[in-house]
Amino acid sequence: MAAAERQIGRPYVYGGGGATGPTHGGFDCSGLVQYAVYQATGGRLVLPRTSDQQRRAGRRVPVVEMRPGDLIAFDMPTDPAPWGHIGIYAGGGQMIHAPHPGSAVRVEPLTTRYWQSIPWDVRRVV
Repeated sequence: MAAAERQIGRPYVYGGGGATGPTHGGFDCSGLVQYAVYQATGGRLVLPRTSDQQRRAGRRVPVVEMRPGDLIAFDMPTDPAPWGHIGIYAGGGQMIHAPHPGSAVRVEPLTTRYWQSIPWDVRRVV
């Protein structure tokens, strides 16, 4: 969580970021997740690069058992790729994520109608 929180405000960059940090000044959603997990494990765990691949990492956890640091993959209706977005559960019904071009890494509530209307898959990797 701490590594992701330090990136709040950093710009969204399509294809940006990875295990060792931002590229071209920022992160996309899966780059942020890859970085945060790499940092949290002291470099012992490198997740795959895309949100769809990251969705299969670790073990599945029921939504009611989420805890801070769990990954939340979303099957976005507007994205041609399956499971095209991923974030990190921050606790208190919120997530940290890099949402889309023109935005920045931020904390956002998961309780909005939008997030509640699409499928989630929660993964515990650490």
